[in-house]
Amino acid sequence: MSALTLEEINRASADTFASLLGEVFEGSPWFARRAHRHGPFTSRAALICAMTRVLEEAPEEEQLAFIRAHPDLAGKAARARDLEPDSTREQANAGLDRLSEDDFTLFMDLNRRYRKKFGFPFIIAVRDHTLDSIIEAFRRRLGSDPQAERAEALANVGRIVSLRIAQRVGE
Repeated sequence: MSALTLEEINRASADTFASLLGEVFEGSPWFARRAHRHGPFTSRAALICAMTRVLEEAPEEEQLAFIRAHPDLAGKAARARDLEPDSTREQANAGLDRLSEDDFTLFMDLNRRYRKKFGFPFIIAVRDHTLDSIIEAFRRRLGSDPQAERAEALANVGRIVSLRIAQRVGE
């Protein structure tokens, strides 16, 4: 897939924009549709800023619904290969698709404990991590309070969106 140009993105209707970039938001292309209104974009950085801003500015209940819609990290959906293509690639690159039974059991326990405490799944920009650093972050973040952890989840979504846009859009 060749990189999209800013010219193509700036010419796109809201629907086309969402079809081109909506997948950067895990299963929630309406955030991309909202970002379209902030165009035209003068740079990839401006596009990334607009994309992350719509999530930051969304009402708290929308943010939580978006976070809750994410699958568990290295969970059953990943094992069944029932994730969005970007998530499948990102988790595979971090080795999460090749977990030993012991590591899979550990992830299931961490996922369960995290969801029980915070009411949403653990979100991390796996491209920035190794298997060990993901486990360490899981354990560390289990000690957070819910408000701080919601902010951390949104910050990680912003990083994920940034990385995915950088992969799709040329400068």
